[in-house]
Amino acid sequence: MRCRTLVELGHEVIAYSHTFISPPKTIRRPSVKYRISCKLRLPLDDRNINAVIMEEVEREDFDVIWIDKGNMIYPWTLKALNIVAPKTKLISCSEDDMYARHGHSLWYRWGLSHYDCVFTTKKYNLEELKKFGARRTRLFLDSYDEKIHHPMQLAEGERMQFGSSVGAIGAFEPERAKSLRFLAENGIKVVVWGNGWNSLIDSHPNLIIKDRFLFGDEYAKAICATEINLSFLRKINRDQVTSRSVEIPACGGFMLAERTQRHQEFFVEGKEAEFFSTDIELLEKINKYLMLKQERERIGTAGRKRCVTSGYSMRDQLSKMIDYAVGLVR
Repeated sequence: MRCRTLVELGHEVIAYSHTFISPPKTIRRPSVKYRISCKLRLPLDDRNINAVIMEEVEREDFDVIWIDKGNMIYPWTLKALNIVAPKTKLISCSEDDMYARHGHSLWYRWGLSHYDCVFTTKKYNLEELKKFGARRTRLFLDSYDEKIHHPMQLAEGERMQFGSSVGAIGAFEPERAKSLRFLAENGIKVVVWGNGWNSLIDSHPNLIIKDRFLFGDEYAKAICATEINLSFLRKINRDQVTSRSVEIPACGGFMLAERTQRHQEFFVEGKEAEFFSTDIELLEKINKYLMLKQERERIGTAGRKRCVTSGYSMRDQLSKMIDYAVGLVR
């Protein structure tokens, strides 16, 4: 999505994936060898991306080399890029918690000082990543893709396929499972999309486990077809806000998310989104808003407007990031 948006903004982009690109609607399980290397925090470069980058830079000039996360980019590759292309700005970008041990590789940590700027959506990472040697850190916002995340008129068949009164999209986490189980036991039927939920299949009649990913338009359709979209944060990443936090409102969906300071900075509680802090409050707000269709629609519309007016789109965020990167003085 970032690559396509940069092209739409008028930039000439040459892009490579440092991971295997799976067929549509699937994710290929990595090899045992690759999983072991990740456990050691020294992931394999099984796409030979380090060599590919060097070949491209030696072939032509670039204003910016943009590396998304890049846990398999070697420190000596980054050092060489600064020597071969001294005028090219080298930036790192990630929406993950890159300070947490599980989030970064040793390659990433050892190479961080070679970047001109490290972009993060985590406020707490701004100073933390400097402890790893980052020279500059800069905040960018979790964003939505205007091509995908927007209100949709759905056919009846699509509403039947993707719709629900209460829905949750995301991978399994124990805390999420606990909350969903609580809702099910208290009479709330929830449809759950995502991976890792196998253990909850048929565990309760009110838990409808789809056990598959939603991509692109299907993801947006599920949001638009759901009356109450639950948005759980990833505890292991210390999330205060996440991409889904803006993708749901951008679709015009009614979002009921975990209450955090960052969420409250993004949206006005009770007007542009709704929040909860406990399972009891979550249950109470679901029961309340299931009875208030017009109020849900009003909040969903206001949340959508806030996304647009506050510049939460990927286009707005990338424009600012590129302008900043190009303007850096080494």
